[in-house]
Order: sequence, then C-alpha cells, then structure tokens
Amino acid sequence: LPMVNLKCIDRGGGFRPEGTKPYSGPHKDRHVITAGDLVIANTDLTQAGEVIGSPAIIPQSISMGLVSHHLFAVRFRSARVDPRFLYSRLCAADFKAHARGCSSGTTVLGLRAEDALNFELELPPLPIQNRIATILGSIDALIENNSWRIEILEEMAQAIYREWFVEFRYPGHEDVPLVDSELGPIPEGWEVRSLFEIAEATFGFPFGSEFFNTAGEGTPVIRIRDVAKNLSGTWTSEEFEGRYRVENGDLLVGMDGEFHMCKWAGGIAALNQRVVRFRPRHGIGRYELFQALRGPISDLNRMIVGTTVAHLGKRHLEQIQIVLPNPEIQTKLVEPLESMFQLELNLRTEIQVLRETRDLLLPRLISGEIDVSELDIELADSSV
Repeated sequence: LPMVNLKCIDRGGGFRPEGTKPYSGPHKDRHVITAGDLVIANTDLTQAGEVIGSPAIIPQSISMGLVSHHLFAVRFRSARVDPRFLYSRLCAADFKAHARGCSSGTTVLGLRAEDALNFELELPPLPIQNRIATILGSIDALIENNSWRIEILEEMAQAIYREWFVEFRYPGHEDVPLVDSELGPIPEGWEVRSLFEIAEATFGFPFGSEFFNTAGEGTPVIRIRDVAKNLSGTWTSEEFEGRYRVENGDLLVGMDGEFHMCKWAGGIAALNQRVVRFRPRHGIGRYELFQALRGPISDLNRMIVGTTVAHLGKRHLEQIQIVLPNPEIQTKLVEPLESMFQLELNLRTEIQVLRETRDLLLPRLISGEIDVSELDIELADSSV
C-alpha cells in the first residue's frame, strides 16, 4: 500500500504524489486512508516551520493507502462539512499561525492532535462551502494539471538526454566509433569538459540579516530552502549587485543539507549565500546543462556527509566533468530541449500566478467579503 508521509505534504498545503512510499507490513485500521480524506502535517523538519499544520487531500489515484505517524488523518463527525472547504480553510494564514504557535520542539517541531483541534472557525452553510470549494478547487485543478505537464516534460527531457548522452544512441551514431576518455568510452569527436568550462557559476552573497523582512519590501532573496520549492519568500531592502541577480530560467543548486536543484521560475530575485547559480555558455542549452548536472549532484548527495549538515563546496563542483557532443549533434539537440525548457518555464510561471490568485481569494471567500451565495456556478462532486 502507498504510505502517505511527511514528504507528501507541500509547504503551505497540497499533496505531492512523488512522496509516497510502498509499504507491505502490518497496520491498524485507523491508519487506513482513501481518496478524498484530509490529512494534516503534525511534524516539521524545516527551520522556519513551513510544513507544520499544512493540509492535503488524498487524490483519486490513491484508492486505499496508509498514513504515517507524522500526519493526522481527519475524520468528520458531521455531514455538514465539505472536506474540500476545510482543506482550503486550513490553508489560510491563521491556521498556520495557530499550528506554529502550538508546536513544540527545537530542531523538530511537533503538533499535538488536541492543540490542532482547538482551532475555532466559522462554518458557513454546506451550499456556501461547496461553492467556495469549487472556486478554489478549480484553481488547484489548473495547478495540478500544469504540474502534471511539467512532470511529462521532465521525463521526456531526461529520456532524450539518457538516450543521446548515456546510451549514445543519437542520430547517425551507427557510423561513429567509440574512443576512450576520462569518463569511459565516448563517441569519436565528442569531448569531456569540466563543469566550469561549459557553465558560468555564481555563488550567493551573504546579505545582512538586519535587512530582511517579510512585508514584501525590496528584492526577494533566494535562500537554500527556497530552491526546493522554486519560490522566494524572503525579502530585503538592501541593494544587491547585478552579479547576484537571478532571473527566470536560471539553474540553482542549494549547497547545504540535501542539494536541491531547480529551474528558477520565481521572478527577479537576489542570490543568497550557500546557493549557486549556473548559466550555460559555449552553445550549451539550459535543459542540457540541467540534465548533465542531475547525475553528479545526485552522486554528491549520497557521498558527502557532514557532522550535522552536508555541505557542497566549490571543490566538489570543480570535480564534475561532462561529456559534450560535436557541434553538429549539439545543434540538433539544443533546439528541441530548449523549446521544452521554455514551455516548462511558462507552466511554472503560470503555477506561481495561480497560487497568488488562490491565496488572494482564499481569505476573502472565507470571510464573506466576496459573496458566493448568488453565484451561478456548476458545483463539482464533493468527493475529491
């Protein structure tokens, strides 16, 4: 059975299907969950408490699964509650603040069930709940659809790269012999280059902590935890040099803990320390560079072990070597991969806009500032 655990919960709320793990051991009936159930994170390993209290709805793809002890499975005592509405309600800032305020722990936060249940909320009539859930659910559906399309693009790009650069089954490969290189046999005419030869690497700046704010004033700063979620939530009013400017399409790697990689789509931002930005050069495409980095960064994740936190340094990056094709093959590869990269970037930007729209609507719908009682909308089935 798929085990739904903490990795399935997105920061701020939402379900991440890639976080599930198969489980075949003994379990109790109360740990069984089905599609449409609501779960809430009761544990948080992030320094800023971004996961604690985050809710998620079990998707239709999981007809039956199990819930780990790091989550609450919410059971409803009344038919007067639409689980989709409650999910949206618990995504609001006041419940997140309640969850963080009730949590205990230093490095790992924990939330007790009774403290989560003490949260009070206004429950509108069921038809109003249905309407609010439908409005917000339609936005979530668009986000989910874009996320699915991104997954498909990533799988396609990975398959193309593996076929051409690992298996060496590129157009015309039958007539090209393999020759020895530092990385093993490669096609004749291809070469092995260091990472810093084919990409510009910029290491982040240690912005002064006294300038940070959460009021949206100044320039957003990308810290390590932002790389994992492809969004920047920290701001500074301090001016930053142009060399630390990050734009959509830049490739970022967080250099502490788990070495996350991302194709940045969070808009203009500044590069904070312990994050490195890569930009390809010499005709290398962005998706080609990203795929070339995936394997070495993954290997470093497994190899580098620190005392409490693993650290990725410049010396590790200098050891990365990448196979490059001859100019003819390079030209044939760049165009299709670059088109896929740009499409994925557009989808990620759309997701950001949709999230901002949802977050703007959420408090206004729940508070009644936007009256939905007279809206003529087609209600979706309440089972998610």
